[in-house]
Amino acid sequence: MATTSTPPLLLNLKRTRPVRLLSSSSASAAAPSSSGGGARSPRRRLFLGLGVSFLEQVVRMASGSGGGVRSFVASARPRQGVSPVEQVLKNVKWPEKFPFKEEDFSRFDESPDSLFYSEPRFVTHIDDPAIRALTNFYSQVLPPSNSPGVCLLDVCSSWVSHYPAGYKQERIVGMGMNEDELKRNLVLTEYIVQDLNVNPKLPFDDNTFDVITNVVSVDYLTKPIEVFKEMQRVLKPSGLAIMSFSNRCFWTKAISIWTSTGDADHAWIVGSYFHYAGGFEPPVAVDISPNPGRSDPMYVVYSRKQTTV
Repeated sequence: MATTSTPPLLLNLKRTRPVRLLSSSSASAAAPSSSGGGARSPRRRLFLGLGVSFLEQVVRMASGSGGGVRSFVASARPRQGVSPVEQVLKNVKWPEKFPFKEEDFSRFDESPDSLFYSEPRFVTHIDDPAIRALTNFYSQVLPPSNSPGVCLLDVCSSWVSHYPAGYKQERIVGMGMNEDELKRNLVLTEYIVQDLNVNPKLPFDDNTFDVITNVVSVDYLTKPIEVFKEMQRVLKPSGLAIMSFSNRCFWTKAISIWTSTGDADHAWIVGSYFHYAGGFEPPVAVDISPNPGRSDPMYVVYSRKQTTV
């Protein structure tokens, strides 16, 4: 199979840790109107960082009118002293149809992901305070260690899953892109190497897992609805899906709609995946950032599989 060559700049970026995305306001000031002599830079869209302009556009385009926008925007506007991320999924008036287009899931680097992830990266992709915040969140919501019959799936897994120290279950499956990393992950009882952007089908029976986790990788999914439908299928009734993310990413491989928007926008985007995949309870967004402004932010969007569909 022919492969697309990667420019030298991207080869260098592959070896670095994820970079922090600019806030909407900073990105607006820093983004050039056009790029010279190279690949065209994607247009940056403003979202909750400066209000709700992007949400308004999305809902207006999806609904075909402005009638449904006011009620949606009213629920999305941040209140003083409350995290916008935690508000953005409350009382959402979802557009009738999935509001994003195919180009929203394009990437700056469209070379095969198998090439990008061919070398193991034994680094952490968020800082230590953010890791502790996520691990603490897991300690509160995951089934107790060594619970009989409990099965977990860590999607887009790596050499560490950030579960509580000593956490064990009868079955913890990791799915990722690099076998060397997955072999190093001691919490896993088994692993599968699979590119979900090529094949979003999960190789498991219906109603298999109690919990599915995904750490700082939901922004790389180019077929998110297909993946979330599969997660819904393999979860047990009332099973929990936990998507966590920060503002760091390998920006050349993150989808366009992610790199052009901000933190609260990302929560709405992930929430939309749950909603439009179907079969999930209304998603909830939680801001678990340990030291706002001083360390990496950390956010969680989670939902449970409906017991009756």
